Amino acid sequence: MQKLQKSQAQKRRELRAPERGLVLVHTGDGKGKSSSAFGVIARALGWGHKVGVVQFIKGKWKTGEKRFFDRFADEIDWHVMGEGFTWDTQDREKDIAAAEAALAKSAELISSNAYNLVVLDEINIAMRYDYLKTAAVIEALDLRNDTSVILTGRNAKPELIDYADTVTEMTEVKHAFHAGIRAHQGVDF
Repeated sequence: MQKLQKSQAQKRRELRAPERGLVLVHTGDGKGKSSSAFGVIARALGWGHKVGVVQFIKGKWKTGEKRFFDRFADEIDWHVMGEGFTWDTQDREKDIAAAEAALAKSAELISSNAYNLVVLDEINIAMRYDYLKTAAVIEALDLRNDTSVILTGRNAKPELIDYADTVTEMTEVKHAFHAGIRAHQGVDF
């Protein structure tokens, strides 16, 4: 028993408190990247934390998570900044301008010290299509103090993966969409 206690004490000494907020990346081709981030939002709200969300791509599409989190208007600031899914738009310059405005809003939230958590939903997609430069995103992340930031979306850039503290890759095994089944309200959106 004494050996176990000594080992546990050593492990506690090795683990250090974060010097500032964490950066988490949820990426991969599987379902659940944004859903996982929304779960972390629920956890943060459970602790009385202030949360900011910036949605880069989804546009004005109505989602269950937005409808749910609207109930927490005093604890969460939600900014829908995208122009819609990339296959719905045909104006690259407009998409770039929307992504840049969303990144500016993100940097404002991250640097304000008013939020414990900021979620940048689908930012990896904006980066994938080169609407945003990776260096500009990392520059915005460098503005954080105690604010943790989650970045979601497929195809996270290698530089972002290297920069992040935690990276989770969702892997698709099977998806109903490939069998011709449309997205289900309450499950997919």
